[in-house]
Amino acid sequence: MGEIRFGVDDLAQLRFAVSPLWESVAALRASADPGGHALHLPWIKTALTVGRERTDLLPHLPELEALAPPPRCPLAEIEEELATGLPGHREALLDWWAAGVRPYWPRIRAVLEADLAYRTRQLSEDGIQEVFAHLHPSLRWAEDRLTGPGLPARGLALGGGGITLAPSAFTARCVLLPGRKGVPPCLVYPVRAVGTLWERRAEPGDGLARLLGRSRAGLLGRTSTPTTTTGLAHQTGLSVGAVSQHLAVLRDAGLVTSHRYRREVYYRASELGRALLGPARPS
Repeated sequence: MGEIRFGVDDLAQLRFAVSPLWESVAALRASADPGGHALHLPWIKTALTVGRERTDLLPHLPELEALAPPPRCPLAEIEEELATGLPGHREALLDWWAAGVRPYWPRIRAVLEADLAYRTRQLSEDGIQEVFAHLHPSLRWAEDRLTGPGLPARGLALGGGGITLAPSAFTARCVLLPGRKGVPPCLVYPVRAVGTLWERRAEPGDGLARLLGRSRAGLLGRTSTPTTTTGLAHQTGLSVGAVSQHLAVLRDAGLVTSHRYRREVYYRASELGRALLGPARPS
């Protein structure tokens, strides 16, 4: 059991980020332990077929996890992150990212960014205490410190630089990435709603298509995980304007909900919308 100690300045320097580099490392760990990551089996079956870059990296997993740099900005690209760390494994990690993670990144990132939207709203409405109280069952917030397994046993005083919080789809526990070269430490935590990551619903039936129209029914079927109008346009071939109009109708009917994160709005099927689509099944 360890702890992180916060000062007044640290509470004002809480940041959120998505780290494609950490997700690549954590995904590598999941691919090496299918039994411990049964939730990701639909993806692991594909990842196990990835070539030499994966097997070359597996012996270095402890080093990769220990030396992965904390993210410098909220939505960095993996190339930017690799420029600051893990120089001996840069090419192999890029190859693994390209083959095993990037094809699924829009789907993964949507779940991660939906979590960030939830946490930032929670922070603004309820304060940092509520954020940490619901980040992970193993963590405890009391007065000016966060305690939990995996945190520094001797305690870590942030010293005014704050901390970054990064959700992870492939991590089942909290992991602290130490700060370095002016970049604050990062606490990686398991993302919310990870169970929806690999869900895929059957194509809407003729009845739902007749009720809503085939385009709207198809869009509804693609919102089981949070996604944007641009993402839906790419998936369906519809224009962004047409997607926006259809989503407005679905939202007014209570079939999808929306939330804003930074400059984008994410849409997700509501409980009523999911009920109309029927049960989800693994991809």
